[in-house]
Amino acid sequence: TLPAQIGDIAYQNKAVIYDILFKTSAETLIAIAADPKHLGARVGITSVLHTWGSALTHHPHVHMIVPGGGISLDGKHWISCQPGFFLPVRVLSRLFRRLFLERLTAAHQQLQFFGNHAPLADAQAFAAYLAPLRKIEWVVYAKRPFGGPQAVLAYLSRYTHRVAIANSRLIALDDKGVTFKWKDYRIDGRGRFKSMTLATHEFIRRFLIHVLPRGFHRIRHYG
Repeated sequence: TLPAQIGDIAYQNKAVIYDILFKTSAETLIAIAADPKHLGARVGITSVLHTWGSALTHHPHVHMIVPGGGISLDGKHWISCQPGFFLPVRVLSRLFRRLFLERLTAAHQQLQFFGNHAPLADAQAFAAYLAPLRKIEWVVYAKRPFGGPQAVLAYLSRYTHRVAIANSRLIALDDKGVTFKWKDYRIDGRGRFKSMTLATHEFIRRFLIHVLPRGFHRIRHYG
């Protein structure tokens, strides 16, 4: 998951920043998995880009499906991960943070900045903007799927060929705006299922945030 400060400039630079997100997350996983201290194997990855939260807010992150092990570095046998444990999340998070910020800094001249972020066009201002992000923990998580591989594939397949919201979540359209169902992940139980009404122009704005550049691939394979 990208920190909010990067997410704020990502939807103005989707092709560049989402591409960095894909490449650095895969590079991180492959590098740590290949380390003999952790797994010592070559892994394969299927990555799916997801840019929205349930309320259509901008929340860019990548889901990755990875087998519970990989091919040995000499290519002769399969190495399984420990039961219930794949790779250390904190180690993944630190490397992902470093690689992403390195690539983002190198790509500065390719980025465009608007509104409140216009001063970031200056390289020194951009470096100062990124500096605090080197000290915080970035959100990286890895776990065995509760419902098995089929459940994960079913979940991700719902996001591969549509944008932001399914018709089944739409409740009403009237003079007040657009009403739709959303899920508040901060709450457990039935109380997390809510409805929200947005002014029509705000609903359209949130929807369009998640339209990807023409030809951009939201599903990628690595390893």
